[in-house]
Amino acid sequence: MKTRLLPFLALIAASFTAAAERLNIVLILTDDQGYADISFNPEHPKEVNTPHMDALAQEGIFFTQAYTSGPVCSPTRAGLMLGRYQQRVGVYTAGDGGSGFDPELPIFPGFLPEEYTSTAIGKWHLGLDNDYPELKWHAVSRGFDESYKFMGRGGHDYFELKGVNSDDYAPIYRNKDRVAPEDYEGYLTTRLTEEAVDFIGRERDNPFFLYLAYNAVHAPAQAPREDIDHYKNKYPGISDKRAILMAMLYHLDEGVGAVVGKLKEEKVWGNTLLFFLTDNGGSKAMEANNGSLRGFKQNLYEGGIRTPWIVTWPEKFSGGRKIDTPIISIDILPTVLDALGIDGPKETPFDGKSILPIISGKSDTHHAEMYWNSGGSKGEWAVRQGDWKAHGFKEKFTLFNLKDDPSETRDVSIDNSRKANELFALHANWLEEMKRSENGGKLPVEAGTQLSKAERRAQNRAENEKRRAERRAQQ
Repeated sequence: MKTRLLPFLALIAASFTAAAERLNIVLILTDDQGYADISFNPEHPKEVNTPHMDALAQEGIFFTQAYTSGPVCSPTRAGLMLGRYQQRVGVYTAGDGGSGFDPELPIFPGFLPEEYTSTAIGKWHLGLDNDYPELKWHAVSRGFDESYKFMGRGGHDYFELKGVNSDDYAPIYRNKDRVAPEDYEGYLTTRLTEEAVDFIGRERDNPFFLYLAYNAVHAPAQAPREDIDHYKNKYPGISDKRAILMAMLYHLDEGVGAVVGKLKEEKVWGNTLLFFLTDNGGSKAMEANNGSLRGFKQNLYEGGIRTPWIVTWPEKFSGGRKIDTPIISIDILPTVLDALGIDGPKETPFDGKSILPIISGKSDTHHAEMYWNSGGSKGEWAVRQGDWKAHGFKEKFTLFNLKDDPSETRDVSIDNSRKANELFALHANWLEEMKRSENGGKLPVEAGTQLSKAERRAQNRAENEKRRAERRAQQ
């Protein structure tokens, strides 16, 4: 019996290896979408209707406690492209990431096999184009084979080639060529969808990586007039801006449906590993809805960093499931390499980890801790360990138990001071490591970057407690 079974198992293994080699990768990243601005979330308001996103969630796996590595656009994108905490390359704020990091560092497409064709469509926000025509921060200069995208500081008009708050020319690039204003027309969300659908059709016979970074529903609040009027008439109680956001969300959802539909039409859906998430929490300025989560984009409460996250790979795992294990956006690149059977880099190892063992049921644990730090004068930071989450501004911090209090309404640091101090110290150590990595192993000397006295005391307390626990265990 065993001799008959072995060739059969070998055939299955060979088939999976061949499938992995031909695996297509699609990463759909939305922008500033609220956690409850997807109707798959039972907390969604009545005006939210996203049938295509819902269908994707029902066919795939929805992670209920998924996070982005940053609370704003650019830091998350940097971490996602690196598979590492973006703080390792000095990216804490949107300004840091928008200015670009070391263009010699390999990013996502550089880790894929040579036979892959990759494209970046939509929002980039990882470097400016003020060195045009060299464009060292451009996606094509960073390993992508082609692109249809805009650069700049993150926002773009949806109808014209101009910026968010001015009439200044804001180009869209096809590869490294600027699209002429007279050659551009349409609604930007729809244009990005059309480019993605066209790419799938052209590359259906070859393995590909599609990075589709919509700028919807980021400001400016713009959508076709008839769609805005539809939501105002159907839901007269909502504000004008909320109606615009719903119209923007409608076109975004239509885009997701068109991309999934094209993958199915070209018969490459089964062997496509697809990720769907947003880049940070919903924006308060745009009247996004994050449900019962506290906070919005730009802060490190759950409403600023928790994202609706869907993953599908029909030939490999069954969908229609929800998984509660916490994961983070820097896990995407390691997951892709794991699916392809490729080892990650050794000299600069990933901070992210493959989520495939969680999906397959081989593991129900993942990161021991996850870290956030948004830099700036506020010095906001957070650490999650199990159900515990510490959130602070420099040396002042609170502690929440997310299992009992997912809305972060009750500070339990006084009753759990040991755990609170432990997480404070863990963040201090992590931040020190990030600074060392950023500066080639040397800590910077400018004010505010070294450990404070309070951080050092907390670190010492945690270390002393650990030693006492070890001694008690030996007795």
